[in-house]
Amino acid sequence: MALAAVMALPVAAVADDAPTTTDKQNASKECKALRTAAGKSNFNTTWGKNKNDKNAFGKCVSSKAKEEAAENKAAKSNAAKDCKAEKAQSDADFTAAHNGQTFAQTYGAKNANSAYGKCVSTKAKQNKAEADQKDKDSISASKFCKGEQSKDAAAFKTAYKNFGTCVSKKAHELNAQRQQEQQQTQTQS
Repeated sequence: MALAAVMALPVAAVADDAPTTTDKQNASKECKALRTAAGKSNFNTTWGKNKNDKNAFGKCVSSKAKEEAAENKAAKSNAAKDCKAEKAQSDADFTAAHNGQTFAQTYGAKNANSAYGKCVSTKAKQNKAEADQKDKDSISASKFCKGEQSKDAAAFKTAYKNFGTCVSKKAHELNAQRQQEQQQTQTQS
């Protein structure tokens, strides 16, 4: 009996890492948006294709579904770690850092035990939203790069060498700009 339980652990761990149907659906939506933003030719070049030009989308969905699953897992893991650290703080330290509210009050719970679950849920959603924003940055960057490429292909090639380089650079710029705005907002609060 104990051996069966031990043998089942690796299978369960592998199953948790596999993309869910929701991950695949979200990946499909993201790939459609990327294909629209980048243009079919750039999309196919970025993701690769087979003889009938149909494999690029499948490669994108497969890659993005795995990315979604990893983002979900990381969001939950990081949230649990953050909440454990918060819960471990002394009441005085926590309330001082949270406008006089206790751990339970901060997360709208009746007590600290139920607050932990609400904390993890809240932080996991925030972490996942941050990861999803990076995906949106890639889509926005693809739109920008497609526009730049269509204005002057020679200048585009000189400036960026290829479409992927442009998207990467612009996505990093958008992410850095958003982080700077968030820091300014937190500083003003």
